Amino acid sequence: MSLDIEFHYDFGSPNTYFCHRLIPGIEERTGAKITYCPVLLGGIFKATNNRPPMEQFAEVKNKKEYQALEMKRFIARHQFSDYRFNPHFPVNTIHLMRGAVFASHQDYYTRYIEAMYQGMWEQGKNMADPEVIAETLREHGLPADDIVAAVQDPEIKQELIGSTSRSVERGAFGSPTFFVGDEMFFGKDRLLELEAEIVSQMR
Repeated sequence: MSLDIEFHYDFGSPNTYFCHRLIPGIEERTGAKITYCPVLLGGIFKATNNRPPMEQFAEVKNKKEYQALEMKRFIARHQFSDYRFNPHFPVNTIHLMRGAVFASHQDYYTRYIEAMYQGMWEQGKNMADPEVIAETLREHGLPADDIVAAVQDPEIKQELIGSTSRSVERGAFGSPTFFVGDEMFFGKDRLLELEAEIVSQMR
């Protein structure tokens, strides 16, 4: 049975990086294919009146420390040895996400995603800088000039706006968000439930 499973992601979220690293295992165990759908997290926050956790819980005593502990545990449990918190965080990802929209129509979409995640969450690059983006693309053998030019294409810009709006309309308020048909799952901590839902719907 073929399922419509979507991963709504923005490179600016470390939690989407963790999901990206765990998705292949989910696909292998279930036989399902998960489609990567680029969205702009800032646009989702604005549309839903949401804020990043670091702002939302800034004044809550012990909350930030506990979240850091849970992050550390998650990284250790899944042995994410290549992960490095980006020193430029938070990073404006609008160029990266427009590039993702363009790449999603090309045969190198998977390579683009991998290159951008490595640059952002393994190499600690300033991925808001167009020159750094272009350099990273070239390092991975991707057509940097084509992708950088596409970032300014009005149709690409509008497609990202549209995909972000559709994500909100379906119920998203942040990223990572997954949809298995009409069932929504938010966050890296819901991957077990996500996998169980995939298995259930494939029966």
